[in-house]
Amino acid sequence: MENFSLILAIVVATALAFDFTNGFHDTANAMATTISTGALKPKIAVAMSAALNLVGAFLSVEVANTISKGLVDENGIRPEVIFAALVGAILWNLVTWLVGLPSSSSHALMGGLVGATVASAGFGAVHGDVLVAKVLLPAVAAPVVAGLAAMLSTRFSYALSKNADDEATRKGYRAGQIASAGLVSLAHGTNDAQKTMGIITLALIAGGSIAPGSNPPTWVILSAGLAIALGTYIGGWRIIRTMGKGLTDLQPQQGFAAQTSAATAILASSHLGFSLSTTHVVSGSVMGAGLGRKGGTVRWSTATRMLVAWVLTLPAAALVGALAESVTDLGDWGTAAVGVFLVAASAAIWKLSRREVVDSANVNDTAAEEPAGVVTTAIAAVTPPPAGPVTDGLTATIPSPAAAAATDPAATV
Repeated sequence: MENFSLILAIVVATALAFDFTNGFHDTANAMATTISTGALKPKIAVAMSAALNLVGAFLSVEVANTISKGLVDENGIRPEVIFAALVGAILWNLVTWLVGLPSSSSHALMGGLVGATVASAGFGAVHGDVLVAKVLLPAVAAPVVAGLAAMLSTRFSYALSKNADDEATRKGYRAGQIASAGLVSLAHGTNDAQKTMGIITLALIAGGSIAPGSNPPTWVILSAGLAIALGTYIGGWRIIRTMGKGLTDLQPQQGFAAQTSAATAILASSHLGFSLSTTHVVSGSVMGAGLGRKGGTVRWSTATRMLVAWVLTLPAAALVGALAESVTDLGDWGTAAVGVFLVAASAAIWKLSRREVVDSANVNDTAAEEPAGVVTTAIAAVTPPPAGPVTDGLTATIPSPAAAAATDPAATV
């Protein structure tokens, strides 16, 4: 076992706390569509996702190495810098969880690390080429690619089941959703748990406990996997509600297409060592699946708020990380002050969340759905949904001929 200083122990504990927030913040990525379509009961879904997150943590260390060896210069980085980075990431995760926005835990961590490193050692300590190639470019490309794949997959799924029995089709795709949700959970553990492994490994290198260039020790892999699995089991119900009900309305065919497309993109990025945001990928897939069904729509007001959160994640976490590093640089009392602030702020956010409790019992309440915007209503008015019971949360004041025809299976083209 490595020799630990007090500050190093604090950093490791804080990293595992971040991993826990990552787990409940990103539960929606794997299970929101499965829960919203009724393929799995909420508590069963999060338990399954937690177990597969743990398994996924042991499949690769490529993403962990991107963080511990590639993003910032290992030389001259103190454990306090990493502690400051984690403060920025945790607070951003908690704030976005409070308002139910599925932002990127990965980018919060990257932003906190970059901001704290710049505050400590200057811009030269950040490897800009790695930041651009393995963080920023995938952040832009991944949701677009996954969204297009999900849209095409959705259309193919509906075409394939066009003449099949509706109830049998739903049961089949719900079974497929369970399998694809498991694949997303496995991919999430492979990608996201590794980010905490990488940050702990970087802290161990910075503290002189292991040699530069080392892979994550086994105990780091195990602890990171357990922390993210526990967070996943707790269930980030607020974000599950947004992803499953607030962004679009999904049928089993769409849920299966969205999850399969997302899992493929995440597993491919993990193999290549890209520090990909699973939130970006899954959100893009859900929107693509929403647009892939004839008559399907996306609530663009919710999508816009998500996009704003995505854009703000890196700079906001970087700013908090830089400010925290400036305080920890004042000495032990500064580090203690930052720790007290983190605990107090986290407690305040949790207390605010108790004003409106969202849990497994009400995560699918239709009353929580956001009203459709002007664009969504206009699209739905001119594009009839396919035959069969479709719940899209839209109410027409005057039934149109197209809407009337849609209610008659024989009239569907």
